[in-house]
Amino acid sequence: MSTHIFGIRHHGPGCARSLRAALAALAPDIVLVEGPPDAQAILPLLSHAAMEPPVAMLLYVPDAPQRAVYYPFTHFSPEWQALRYAAGAGIPARFMDLPQAIQLARQPETEPAAESPLEPVLEPAAAAASAPAVPVAAPPPAQAPAPADDPTPPAQLSLRDDPIGMLAEAAGYRDHELWWEQQIEQRLDATDLFEGIMEAMTALRAQAEPAHGEEAQREAYMRQTLRTAQAEGFARIAVVCGAWHAPALVRPDDAAADAALLAGLPRIEVAVTWIPWTNSRLAQRTGYGAGIASPGWYAHLWSAPDRGAIRWLARVAQLLREQDLEASSANVIEAVRLGDALAALRDLPMPGLNELNEATLTVLCHGEPAPMRLIHERLEIGEAMGAVPRETPAVPLQRDLESLQRRLKLVPSPEATPLDLDLRQDLGRARSQLLHRLRLLDIPWGKPVRVSSGKQGTFHELWQLQWQVEFALKLIEANIWGNTVATAATGYVRHRADAERELPGLTALLDGVMLAELPEASEHLLARIATVAAVAADVRHLMDALPPLAQVARYGDVRQTQTARILPVIEALFARVLVGLPGATGALDDDAARELVTSIDHVQTSLDRLDRADLNAAWHELL
Repeated sequence: MSTHIFGIRHHGPGCARSLRAALAALAPDIVLVEGPPDAQAILPLLSHAAMEPPVAMLLYVPDAPQRAVYYPFTHFSPEWQALRYAAGAGIPARFMDLPQAIQLARQPETEPAAESPLEPVLEPAAAAASAPAVPVAAPPPAQAPAPADDPTPPAQLSLRDDPIGMLAEAAGYRDHELWWEQQIEQRLDATDLFEGIMEAMTALRAQAEPAHGEEAQREAYMRQTLRTAQAEGFARIAVVCGAWHAPALVRPDDAAADAALLAGLPRIEVAVTWIPWTNSRLAQRTGYGAGIASPGWYAHLWSAPDRGAIRWLARVAQLLREQDLEASSANVIEAVRLGDALAALRDLPMPGLNELNEATLTVLCHGEPAPMRLIHERLEIGEAMGAVPRETPAVPLQRDLESLQRRLKLVPSPEATPLDLDLRQDLGRARSQLLHRLRLLDIPWGKPVRVSSGKQGTFHELWQLQWQVEFALKLIEANIWGNTVATAATGYVRHRADAERELPGLTALLDGVMLAELPEASEHLLARIATVAAVAADVRHLMDALPPLAQVARYGDVRQTQTARILPVIEALFARVLVGLPGATGALDDDAARELVTSIDHVQTSLDRLDRADLNAAWHELL
């Protein structure tokens, strides 16, 4: 019986490729992966033909979906490659981290959803702490330490917070990500990678305080899972975990101490599913703990292990040409040569992203920084979005939305996409209904754009669509209001209307409801508006409530909305404005006067939309 521990960093093509090769050489009969055991039931979906990374496991509390955590994966995530290897080899794979049923039980009910790098929800430093380290090599000349008179002091690092950073600084690098790329992602011979990681992490942990609290519990649970596999008779056990934890799993001997550490921990019910993810959400700039600087670049290294520089610069040239910028084949060849020359000067095995960016800026962008920002957003970061099988567990509301998306031919995409709708056509009107209903549920897949002067504004809507991965969790939260988009939007609007105490808020909500064409919700809102208006004493509230109502009346002929119920409400509010406004204009300071003028403007705007001669005459006489 033998156990082999592979300490990894959570996202990296070099580490993932080395792990895949190591597993193939070992041929284990079971793979244990740091991750939530609560998700074991959805692991078989990982090998489904329709599963396309980047994806994420979403674990949440069914009765409080805002208490949730994401576990992102992409092609170059070592854990993903380990799980895919196990599926392909027909051997069992198990998650071995402390269950989220325990971790989420500790999370406050108001805690927002977190992204977990296969690390605990409530441990901010976990992403860096589990990143692997390698034997330190001398930096290339271009990355020498800062001179002694550099006024910027180095940041004080903690072993647990950033072991990679400490090793990078020990090697003379101020750019920790650059050190990792050169030591791991560009490494040509990775046969000793995991031995080096174990040696480095063992040395670092020897200088750190012993694990305590949640970290100690997590490592105790991992050892318990390892002991279980050993007791079941598996002969070659592969353990894939964050590098920081690797030394703690070498000798899983003290079973009694681990059992005592885990005894009596509270648990909570947890649901789990797969959701699509995006490359950009793997980036450090999003605040993701295990984020990487350039997920698009890492994806390129994974998909193009040979002649990576040539293929990258060809993609750069294609992007520039799409923007009508000059990028000739001769310039691409010259940029490749410059990148190779820079790598040789810096004693690197191949050009990295820094070298290729320098070559791109010099040759393809002619020293202009503006195109480099485009390259950074479109290629270095990227907006690729994954896909999950239809068999993936989902709440009824999510299934209804997927059905509507297929029927209306609206494909979710992380790219900002314009959409022009003609409300006189059935398809355009149905799409508009869906987008407005989702906005009522606080799922702004589409954002309205001001209609250009060349369009007939009454019949056209312009939208910008952009899907966000967080919408999956919002759909789960919204499912409590109904199992379809229409019923959920209606239920949520009724709830908001009953909670709203001010007229402007109610009429603004009515505007959205009419655009979404929810008759039951509009009836409830109109009744609520009538009730609140009957006791409203603030004339400014009456005035500020008019513009949304006038907007609703304007849409009546386009959306076949019955305005008979709305116009009496407008007339009643306007009559009360005529009576109350004179008394509200006296004894005002400057701030109150400015606010009242704004409300008077709201009435004028409303009357302009309604174009009623009788109302205009009464208003002019009052003014």
